[in-house]
Amino acid sequence: MVIPALFPLYNLMAQQPTTATNTQVKNEKKWYDNFSIRGYMQVRYNRLFETNENLKCEQCDRSIGKGGGFIIRRGRIIFSGNIHPRVYFYIQPDFGSSTGTSQNIFQLRDAYIDVSVDKKNEFRFRIGQSKVPFGFENMQSSQNRLSFDRNDPLNSAVANERDLGVFFYWAPVKTRELFSAFVRDNLKGSGDYGVFGLGVYNGQTANRAEQNDNLHMVARFSYPFAIGKQFIEPGIQAYTGKYVLPADLRSPTVKAVSNFEFTDRRVATSFILYPKPLGIQAEYNWGKGPEYNPAIDSIEIKNLHGGYITVSLKVEGKKNLVFFPYARVQQYKGGKKHELDARRYRVKELEAGVEWQLNKNLEITTSYVISERRFEDSKLRNNLQSGNFLRLQAQLNF
Repeated sequence: MVIPALFPLYNLMAQQPTTATNTQVKNEKKWYDNFSIRGYMQVRYNRLFETNENLKCEQCDRSIGKGGGFIIRRGRIIFSGNIHPRVYFYIQPDFGSSTGTSQNIFQLRDAYIDVSVDKKNEFRFRIGQSKVPFGFENMQSSQNRLSFDRNDPLNSAVANERDLGVFFYWAPVKTRELFSAFVRDNLKGSGDYGVFGLGVYNGQTANRAEQNDNLHMVARFSYPFAIGKQFIEPGIQAYTGKYVLPADLRSPTVKAVSNFEFTDRRVATSFILYPKPLGIQAEYNWGKGPEYNPAIDSIEIKNLHGGYITVSLKVEGKKNLVFFPYARVQQYKGGKKHELDARRYRVKELEAGVEWQLNKNLEITTSYVISERRFEDSKLRNNLQSGNFLRLQAQLNF
């Protein structure tokens, strides 16, 4: 029969598009061609040579002190990519979050898009949940940071460093390349948050609903430059807004004015000398915010201040081994608005340790901490704890 005899020829033609069609399909890029998946995981133990099990730090690592043990401190997977020449997306969940006695809870950290105004991507808007541009170490990834936890003085401004809002960033192409190089070349960079940043955000921190009609505003200026073979990056940043202490962070008896709505504003300075091989990272902030007063069992608006300095040395050994010995001293006097009753804090702490990078995928860090912390709320009116302990961490990068 004629018709069945034509089937092989028809199938052959259907499977062999023209040369022009093949070229068109080959040259047409899909959004997933620039899609990447990466991440890291940290496993810790904090209780070796511990001298005081009542010395704890809720905003740092909740496995410090009594009841602590091995913990997955962070388990991050990052999905990102340019789905358009002017549109970039970034989503980062964490599988190592904890709440109460439950650990390894899935929680969203970042979910934003960058929309560029110009072809060079020098002017861009970041829309969604992302890091608030306040403080160098706050924006520095925990994957790159030397100290086990972020410093109390500036991290008390934005718990988990993130909030939901819109941020504008500007930086020339060459400066953006520098920001990328500081991370790529293992110089403990913070990433690309522009030379100038300006934004509005809820002010209640990530994954929490807004509590009033007042948005926070933040601005930052930071400019890296070279002196010989060294790179220096000074910076200044500030934010202002009204913060509402949520009902789940209030003790039954605690009192406050203005329906638990407080002035919340700070200014901070930063100085970064990238480790080539000597590194110095120093920041200090001043401001006003809610703080618990144990004398009258009330939360008041009070002045706050504090800062830290970290000194490090980059030592490159044989077989691509890299060592980062470091020491950090910090001091803070003020409240922590994200904790129960906006806890009153008085912190003095020294941490000294070394990060050992066996290869690009595995790092081992150990540090010894000498700490004195006064942290008081309605349940703990007079609570001064001091002690020492050794910390261990294994970090996987992929």
